[in-house]
Amino acid sequence: MSVKRIVLLLCVALCGVLVMRAQFDPQIGQYMYLPTAYNPAAAGEDDLMKVAGMHRMQFTGIKNAPMTTYFSFSSPFVIGKTKHAAGVRFLNDRFGLFSNQALHAQYAYRLRLGKGTLSIGADLGFLNISFANDSVNLSKLSADYFSTSDPALPTGQGGNGMTFDLGLGLWYSAPSFWVSASMSHLTYPTLHWSDESDFHLKGTMYLAGGYNWRLRNKNWVLKPSALVMTDFRGWDVNIAFMAELMEKYRFGASYRILGNVGIILGIDIISGLQLGYTYELPTSKLIYESYGSHELYLAYGFDILKPKRTNRYKSVRYL
Repeated sequence: MSVKRIVLLLCVALCGVLVMRAQFDPQIGQYMYLPTAYNPAAAGEDDLMKVAGMHRMQFTGIKNAPMTTYFSFSSPFVIGKTKHAAGVRFLNDRFGLFSNQALHAQYAYRLRLGKGTLSIGADLGFLNISFANDSVNLSKLSADYFSTSDPALPTGQGGNGMTFDLGLGLWYSAPSFWVSASMSHLTYPTLHWSDESDFHLKGTMYLAGGYNWRLRNKNWVLKPSALVMTDFRGWDVNIAFMAELMEKYRFGASYRILGNVGIILGIDIISGLQLGYTYELPTSKLIYESYGSHELYLAYGFDILKPKRTNRYKSVRYL
């Protein structure tokens, strides 16, 4: 069986994964354009020095709904005859009364394998996780049926802590497909907030793949892809079907098995500058309470390894 068929089977198989519940890590609708958010081996994968940012407002209209801001910078470089890449990523994620700020340095070693490139990467950094315990109000509960205090809730400055974090990943990209496997939170961090409350963070595994299918009309390229994430207690799967026109305009649909459907739009504003937008609607009863989720993506990249005469930059995902 060819590698291309294996990738296609992987995408189809991911469509059939059963879901149990969500994970700690944030959702990203445009995962195919932000691979360093979940795999450090993707740093420099398109041979571009790149700056990328994403802001996501999830379930707008609901109080304390998740809100995520992500920023990354990465660049390829050469040492002798070997290829490498390095970068940094920053995450600010708020959900309910929790917040998570993360800062990681990323490194990837890249080598030629077959018709593509295999990257092996590592993610080293820190997590700062906090809980707004001063926003918990139990006084409105009836003392006849509920306790108006909870010893499991951290008090004072107890709802805040910083911990070391480690992630590893593999990334393989060829002219017509890409596959990804990574694991975050390998240190399984534990924050001791009080004598009665600890915060345990499970490791999260990511598996992803995508395929580029150029039609007879060379102006069109179809790009199905899928991402599955699991902490081995629950699953989340995101499936996307994108179409690209004239290597400039991108549009498609996405489906998240946890209960979201969405549209994805993108455009190359100028050479190297890309803008993307995702709008998602919940398929559960949340649709009666939420106006949907919005995600904005902006990135700029340019080639520093092999300057070209043309001003157009390409990657396996953009072509």
